[in-house]
Amino acid sequence: MTNPVENLRRTAAEYNAMGLKDKRRFWTDGILNNALYILMLVFCIYTAVQRPNFLSMTSLGNLLVQVAAYLPMALGIAGCIVLTGTDLSAGRAVGLTAAVTGAFLQRFDLPNKMLSFLPAVTPFWMVVTLLAVIAIGAVIGLVNGFFVAKFNLHPFIVTLSTQLITYGIILWFFEFNKGAPISGLDDIYRDFLGTTMFKMGNTPIPLYALYAVFLTALMWFIWNKTTFGKNMFAVGSNGEAAKVSGVNVFLTTMLVHTLAGAMYGYSGFVEGFRSGSIAAGTGANYECDAIAACVIGGVSFVGGTGKISGIVLGVFVLRIIFIALTMLGVSSSSLYIIKGAIILCACALDMRKYLVKK
Repeated sequence: MTNPVENLRRTAAEYNAMGLKDKRRFWTDGILNNALYILMLVFCIYTAVQRPNFLSMTSLGNLLVQVAAYLPMALGIAGCIVLTGTDLSAGRAVGLTAAVTGAFLQRFDLPNKMLSFLPAVTPFWMVVTLLAVIAIGAVIGLVNGFFVAKFNLHPFIVTLSTQLITYGIILWFFEFNKGAPISGLDDIYRDFLGTTMFKMGNTPIPLYALYAVFLTALMWFIWNKTTFGKNMFAVGSNGEAAKVSGVNVFLTTMLVHTLAGAMYGYSGFVEGFRSGSIAAGTGANYECDAIAACVIGGVSFVGGTGKISGIVLGVFVLRIIFIALTMLGVSSSSLYIIKGAIILCACALDMRKYLVKK
């Protein structure tokens, strides 16, 4: 394991040995490569001055709750980005699995229950539902991975197609409920995800925050300690070289997308609880937040680069920005403009770092 202090000393020694021109370039590159973080820090300081409650325990608790909800989806889509791709179907996959969760876990005594033939909700039935929606998400990811790997299609085209197909299935599914939102969720389901572990200020921290920690640890293990994780980075860095080295590129691509889909399924399970009333538009554009968080966290579209810690940091940074903008009274319409600008700037900075290294 590398020693951080030793690395710092080595960097300082290398800096002292540089000439004046190299030192200027060192600082210029450092500022440009971290420009997004610097601007966000300045913005957060400004928000804290304008809105002192921005740094309150209640606000920090709200941040933690939001991160726990959005992190699993980012962890899933990050693998697709490591393979130099993306996944535009992620948000609709979350919407579909949230709708299925809601329909399966409505109260048995609800007068207008969507699927009246289903049994009363029990802990066992809830676990069955969780496994079912994870499987649904995994199937969507499997379809994405198959068409990307088998026919060498660009992930943008494949996932755009599955996004539209999934949305059509969602609309068809809601026809069974006459287009009305799905609500009246059972207390067993709500307690499983929403039971308060502790409070930060006035914000209760629900159980699903703990589940997010477990999933993060699991994904870290998969990425860093398994052959699959090593193969994923090898394929993302250079698919042809990985194939020559004996890596099953087809299987690896399939598994990455399937794992991503499974994470979307879990995210839909959580989103059903968070929304309380699940509509056909649930999950729309969620993939934008996940992609932005991954790119901010250093997962490169060039491929073969990314860390779980960076993804967690990216989700935190993005949620901080959105909370700050909301506190400053920025309209929801403007959030889309800012979100797009963040993705564009992050990708531009990432490409700059790649070209400098090359």
